Amino acid sequence: METERNMMTEFWKEHSKFATVEEMMLDSNAQELTQHELPEILSLLPSLAASDVLELGAGIGRFTRHLIGKARHVTAVDFMEKFVEKNKKDNSHLGNAEFIQADVTKLDFPKHSLDVVFSNWLLMYLSDQELKSLAEKFIMWLRPGGYLFFRESCFHQSGDCKRDFNPTHYRSPAYYNHLMSSLLLDESDQTEKKCYGFDMVLNKTVQTYVKMKNNQNQLCWLMQKVRRDAVQQHQGGFSTFQEFLDNQQYTRRGILRYEKMFGSGFVSTGGFSTTKEFVDMLNLTAGQKVLDVGCGIGGGDFYMAKTFGVEVLGMDLSSNMVEIAMERAVKEKLPLVQFEVSDATKRRFPDAAFDVVYSRDTILHIRDKLDLFRKFYSWLKPGGKLLISDYCCGEKPWSPAFQDYVNQRGYILYTPQRYGQFLSEVGFSNVRAEDRTEQFIQVIKAELQRAEKMKEEFIQEFSQEDYDAVVNGWTEKLQRCETGDQRWGLFYATKE
Repeated sequence: METERNMMTEFWKEHSKFATVEEMMLDSNAQELTQHELPEILSLLPSLAASDVLELGAGIGRFTRHLIGKARHVTAVDFMEKFVEKNKKDNSHLGNAEFIQADVTKLDFPKHSLDVVFSNWLLMYLSDQELKSLAEKFIMWLRPGGYLFFRESCFHQSGDCKRDFNPTHYRSPAYYNHLMSSLLLDESDQTEKKCYGFDMVLNKTVQTYVKMKNNQNQLCWLMQKVRRDAVQQHQGGFSTFQEFLDNQQYTRRGILRYEKMFGSGFVSTGGFSTTKEFVDMLNLTAGQKVLDVGCGIGGGDFYMAKTFGVEVLGMDLSSNMVEIAMERAVKEKLPLVQFEVSDATKRRFPDAAFDVVYSRDTILHIRDKLDLFRKFYSWLKPGGKLLISDYCCGEKPWSPAFQDYVNQRGYILYTPQRYGQFLSEVGFSNVRAEDRTEQFIQVIKAELQRAEKMKEEFIQEFSQEDYDAVVNGWTEKLQRCETGDQRWGLFYATKE
């Protein structure tokens, strides 16, 4: 470990001689990149008002000056003396800030003393053990509800600076996701059991690098420190809902299996046919901005962008879904479409940011639908449109089998009528709440017929067990609908 720290020190001594932004970013095009990426990164941060912020790997202060302008106090840390000196010279007069030269692996702060930890290109300069140790400190230093933001180069380098040696660790996004989501800090005492972990708010590519360099390997994360008690565990004993989705509900194999049933690019009821029908209701025009909540593997987003020339942001909490969508986005070469792993209940967007909010069979996972619909309302421009399809239910009492199914999946279901009432309650106009269960039944029957026709192909691609699981699952959906327990709704509304 000591050898590794020495290598990193020598590397940055070589690239900090003149304390320029080009040296710090290891890129000859640093000035232009900064002009575009700096506002992009800052727009992803939570509100910093009255916050104590720790900036790690602050360099010459590219972000420091902006953090000082928004936060109550900023502690800017870097281990290169020339970087720290320039940062202090340029930014110390701007507000309440402290500038520290230190190795982050040796830093320490009091427990619960920070609201935000911010780092830009830092963790890739730590060994796996150093990274794990520092991540454990992050969750201890942050106050409950505090945020961790970090941005890293994944898979390969991005800057064009010549390097005689390069000790950087270009990890996969999955590595960071697993490390951060698996952290658990036990702060229980004699009177109360208290554990904390990180919940994902967002994980996305830095679009500046996609647009300027056709580079998808720059990724950033925003995570929030939350209570993680045993009673809050999700289905199957997973500590976070995202872990449940990625490891049980939507494994990569399971997603591709769904796609085989729904059709290429789709993991929602009816595949392309219902997507086309519903999207056509929106009367999209070129240049509009669409938010797709629960984008799956992106088929609907590609259709909207290609057919209507709209800009689409697809978001999904399943990192497996987004990973597949992003792989296909690279092949599609569609700059109008972006994808991110994010939690719609925690994500922040400016008011009036979108012309359309669109969601297919996703909100069944979310408990506080009223709060989510308030967010949708605020995110839409005046005249904006909302279109949702979702699993619903019949009036209670439900059959024991349906109750078991809902419990096992962790779904939160309402009747189509109640769903529509929620939309009216938060202020939407022209609310249409349609019970589309009969259409759902016909689609399921058609998909089962298609499955029978491609049985051999399906089994060859997956297995007999996979085929049986999918066919049985579809047959059970059909039975639940025919008994009246399960319903399927289509909801359309506008913001006046």
